[in-house]
Amino acid sequence: MEVFLVHPGGPFWMAKDIGAWSITKGEFTDEELPLTAAIREFKEETGMLLSGDFIPLTPIKQKGGKLVYAWALAGDIDVDNINGNTFKMEWPPKSGQWKTFPEVDKGAWFSIEEAKQKINPSQAAFIEELQTIEDKKDIL
Repeated sequence: MEVFLVHPGGPFWMAKDIGAWSITKGEFTDEELPLTAAIREFKEETGMLLSGDFIPLTPIKQKGGKLVYAWALAGDIDVDNINGNTFKMEWPPKSGQWKTFPEVDKGAWFSIEEAKQKINPSQAAFIEELQTIEDKKDIL
């Protein structure tokens, strides 16, 4: 089993690797279901649409108190075709120059062990839960 993770774009994350990768995520309103928001965010950040049998994972609280919802899904994402949203920021700071950066600069597939190292530590519980689910499948 492999896990798909994304690397955040922008100058702050450019040279960071271990602990910098993430699941796609974003904000949603009370009127939007978390799964609907997750599908929308994945499309916005990667340019790709997800569909299939979503397996809900236990929500986690990230540093700062943000509650993050996640789902597992069997699929095949072409990492060479990621093309999501961009954002503008003044870079370098106080330079008066505004530059555009991708929200996600790359995505990659990782083994469970690699994913545990690469993912933002506050999201590692998702990988561990996914591994537990997979281990139960092997037993049954």
